[in-house]
Amino acid sequence: MSTATTSAPAAASTAPVRDRRRPLRWWPAAALVLLIVAPYSALPLPGLLDGPVGSPGSLQLLATCLLFGALATGYDLLLGRTGLLSFGHALYFAAGSYATNMFLLEAGLPFAVAAVLGLCFGTALALVLGSVSLRVTGIGFSMVTLAFAQAGSILVSRNPGGLTGGEEGRAAPAELLPSWLVGIGHTANLYWITLAYLVLTLGVVHWAVRSPTGRVWEGIKENERRVEVLGLKPYGFKLTAFVLAGALAAAGGLVHLLLTGGSTPQTTTSDFTLSLLVMVVLGGSGTRWGPMVGGILYTWADHRLGDLAGSGAVADLPAVLRVPLSQPLFLLGVLFVAVVHLLPGGLVGLPSRLRRTREEKR
Repeated sequence: MSTATTSAPAAASTAPVRDRRRPLRWWPAAALVLLIVAPYSALPLPGLLDGPVGSPGSLQLLATCLLFGALATGYDLLLGRTGLLSFGHALYFAAGSYATNMFLLEAGLPFAVAAVLGLCFGTALALVLGSVSLRVTGIGFSMVTLAFAQAGSILVSRNPGGLTGGEEGRAAPAELLPSWLVGIGHTANLYWITLAYLVLTLGVVHWAVRSPTGRVWEGIKENERRVEVLGLKPYGFKLTAFVLAGALAAAGGLVHLLLTGGSTPQTTTSDFTLSLLVMVVLGGSGTRWGPMVGGILYTWADHRLGDLAGSGAVADLPAVLRVPLSQPLFLLGVLFVAVVHLLPGGLVGLPSRLRRTREEKR
């Protein structure tokens, strides 16, 4: 009798909490709808965007943010889900971009065929290099991936046979691309393609993490030796994560090629991968939405802080303020250090921290 009496108030107290949280489950669908209709919006967002949401410049920035949000989500398959710290992830992103571009320029293939071959090339490269890199573990794995990335960056910069364009990169041939993907007037189409890439990446990662293989990845991250004791071979599971992340990165390189109109050598450097690492840690490594949030916010801040650094408002400040504020990387570094120090779990952990603080005050 006493048990029923005490359990009833407990159930009554938890029911309102569940009711309050239930509508929050629909926020991804609501956010997706807003992103889909964004090109039709003329809403101005001063401080966030230079023009209305649906203007070509704003859509270009939004698409770039979504692209890197997806790329960081794919990279987190290695870092946050399997515990693999790779310094060469940019190599597969660049492979998808450069391979597609070369199939267009050198072979004159239709865009659809070149895109499929570029994606296959990036995936095959991840399979080959991953099979070698994963022969070692820990810091050795990180150094091997860094070595492969540096080799790829040097190869691109030396422009063998005029295939890569060297330090200037290579522009995508507009005449070989579908007309609905070329020109400022079709920026909305590129934006929707980028949004589709983000949705695809989130779906693939969510499915993979919840699969039996994803549970093994979690075990490898926690204790690889224990996985071996259970009779499983971690190498094959780690290679699966590596190749899947590489394939998603190669698809991102293809989207980047369309979005920027060419392949650039900056995407081959280890600094590019380090930026992905910062995005993941900033948003929250190993979480469902953290890498995406980190990638979007980092990319937006990188663009907007660059505009702020060159503005007249900063130029008129005293030297003690003007010098640091004129360096976007300094501002991003301060932001990153502040988030890591104040929010060890990343930005996505902020709501739960605020909720716990509110409950403790009660």
